[in-house]
Formats: sequence, structure tokens, C-alpha cells
Amino acid sequence: MLERNRLISDPESVRKNLKMRRAGEEMFTDLERLIECINTRRAVQKETDQLRANRKSLSKKIGQLMKSGQRDEAEQIKQQVRDQAEKLQQLDHRRKELESEEYDLLLSLPNLLDPTVPEGDSDEHNELVRSWGEPIHPDFPVLEHHNLLHKIQLLDSERAAKVAGTRFSILRGPIAKLERSLINFFLDEAENNGYLEVMVPYIVNSSSMIGTSQLPKFEKDLFKLTTQVAGEDAYLIPTAEVPVTNIHRGEILDEEALPLHYTAFTPCFRSEAGSYGKDTHGLIRQHQFHKVELVKICTPENSPAEHEALTNHAAQLLEKLGLPYRIMRLCSGDISFGARLCYDLEVWLPGQKQYREISSCSNFGDFQARRMMLRYRPKAGGKPQFCHTINGSGLAIGRSLVAIVENYQQPDGSILIPDCLQDYMKQKKIEIS
Repeated sequence: MLERNRLISDPESVRKNLKMRRAGEEMFTDLERLIECINTRRAVQKETDQLRANRKSLSKKIGQLMKSGQRDEAEQIKQQVRDQAEKLQQLDHRRKELESEEYDLLLSLPNLLDPTVPEGDSDEHNELVRSWGEPIHPDFPVLEHHNLLHKIQLLDSERAAKVAGTRFSILRGPIAKLERSLINFFLDEAENNGYLEVMVPYIVNSSSMIGTSQLPKFEKDLFKLTTQVAGEDAYLIPTAEVPVTNIHRGEILDEEALPLHYTAFTPCFRSEAGSYGKDTHGLIRQHQFHKVELVKICTPENSPAEHEALTNHAAQLLEKLGLPYRIMRLCSGDISFGARLCYDLEVWLPGQKQYREISSCSNFGDFQARRMMLRYRPKAGGKPQFCHTINGSGLAIGRSLVAIVENYQQPDGSILIPDCLQDYMKQKKIEIS
């Protein structure tokens, strides 16, 4: 959520931000209406304060008139006070209407971009930060992961569709074990890097979705439940970012307790609205998938360094798996709604002969913290300040499995197991039966 004072004092920077993000006309309209709402609401509040002060003064005068026996004059002022009470009621109703509209409009506007974000229209304008490893080009035809796994009967999309529908999968035997091994490996590595593991709910209320900016903008991408939770609409989580970041929603933390580092494994559920025709085969774009998430809550001063560290923690996983990757700084037209700065980790897939995103590591600044009223109390004193929030996949499990299948595929269709996973798997190779 954007800061109201910034909107009023420097609206041009917000307009420029929307232009960089390639925002539609509707967002510019929302911005102008929001500025109008804030100014009107402040004018209403000023009128209300003046009227209350006047009523207070008149009420004192009534007492003085009554004491001096001037009852007629006192009654006239009493009528003025009653008229003003009615006016105050109208002003209060108007103020609440404006506050509600203002809040909805604030939720509709994206975060302000970091100065280092390159300007561009799409992922073609993303900026290469660095790369690791050489893309693999085997001297035999590499099958895409889903073709190989269907061929060796370790992926069953047909029966998954019978059970749940399209874009669901059933993994069998050693491939199911490989997914479980990746989960344990990622969690163990996160713990080694100082993250506290948490197990969180997979169903969250609408307040939590608003806090991490999935609502209201991305409701069409969510699985909404028909049953409410504690009087609120409820949703299946699209990522562990939602429940983990909201752990401290509405709290004021001590600065000494920061930074907080959390990791969580969860299933994730996304309707993938608007993505029909994209990656309809295989494990790249599923309605249900697994992910290990990394989340940080910190002070503004430490935010850039914490973001870089989290990105490196995710990248180290790919290096230990021996998977070539590159880190891209997302441009203004490709960055997500809530992110201030985002790095995408893209892993090389020889079956597809291209890099594909496997983790997005985002710094949200105080954007999410304002939405969820997450603050800290400075140790030097003063009023509470908003925290900064950071998160990233560490890593997406299904896409990691895809990368292993395609990069470690052998000419006979067998799949080598990366060294770091062999103790988890208790085997060095997935043989062809």
C-alpha cells in the first residue's frame, strides 16, 4: 500500500511509476480519484474538527447563560448545538464513505519501483545480473520432462485428470521420492542458512490475502472456498508467502528481534486464469504444486542486503544441484504488482532449449507491511516504523524436478541423481525398468 502523504505531496512521481509499469488507463483514473478522495476527506475532517470546537464553545456558553438567568438566549444556542450535531452526523457519514473508497483505491495501486529497476515492456527487457554454469547441449535427443516421465511411466497425467481434472499430476515411484527429497534438501539448507522452519495453514482468510497483495487484484487466480473462516472469505494459499508473512500482521515488533528469517514447505494452489494454452503439458504450470518459501522481515536499513542474501541462498541451491542458471533483474513492465525490486532465477532446461523461471526473489519495501500494519519499535526510541518484507522461492519443487530430469537425463532414458540428493534418495540413478 502506498503512503498517503507521498500521493499528495508528490503525485507526479506516482504517475511516473505507473507509466514505467505500463499501467492501464484505469490505474491512472484510480490515482486521480484517490488524490481527490484524500483531499476531500481531509477537508471534511477539518470542517468536522472546527464544528466540534465551535459546539464545545457554545456548550460552555449555554451554562454561563443559564447561570445568569438568560434562558431564552440559552435555548437559542441549544438549537444551534442541535443543528450542529445533525451536521456533524452528516459529516461523519461522509468521512466514512470517503475513507472506504480511499482504502479500496489504495489497494488497487501497485508498489513504487526501486531506482535500479530497468525500464521495459516485457521479459525481453529484463537485465542479466549474472549467470552460473554452462547450458547443457547433449549429443543425443533430450526429451522434455513430461515426455520422458510418461514414457517410463513415472508421471500419470491421465489418471490425475480423472481424479481432479487437467493441470494436475500423479508422480510415481522414484520420481515421487525425488520430489520428497528435494523438499527435505531445501528445508535443511534453509535451516543451515539461519531460517526458522514453520508449518502454516494452507487455508487463509481474506485479510491475509489483502496483506500480501493477492487481493483484490488477483482474485481470479485464486481458489476461493465456499465456506468462510471466522466470518471472512477463505482461500487456498497460492504460496507460503501469504501465511508466513502474515504471522506478524497487526503487530509491533522490537527492533532487536529483527531480522526475522522464516522458511516453510507448503502445497500451493493457483487457478492460472488467463494462462490457457501455456505449458499445458507437464509440471511447469499446475493448479497444485509444492514450494519451499523463504521469507524475511527486517528494517528498511537492512532491506537491500537481506534481499541480496535471500537471492544468493536460492541460487546456492541450484549450484549444489549442478543446474545452470542465470539471475535476471525484472524490468518495470514485467515486475509483479507488489514488488519494489525483483530478481528472477532462471534454470536451463535442455529439453526445451531455454531458461525458465524457477524462483522470484522480491523486495516489497514497506508495501505489504502497510497493508497488514506490521511495524517495529526503533531501539533509539520514537514512534513505530513500518517493517520491510522480502520473499522468494527456495525453490519451486516441481520446476526443480523438471530441471533435474532434463539436465541429468541419459541416452537410455535413465536419470542420474545429483550428488547432494543421493543420501536422501538412497540411490544414484533412476533406472529404466
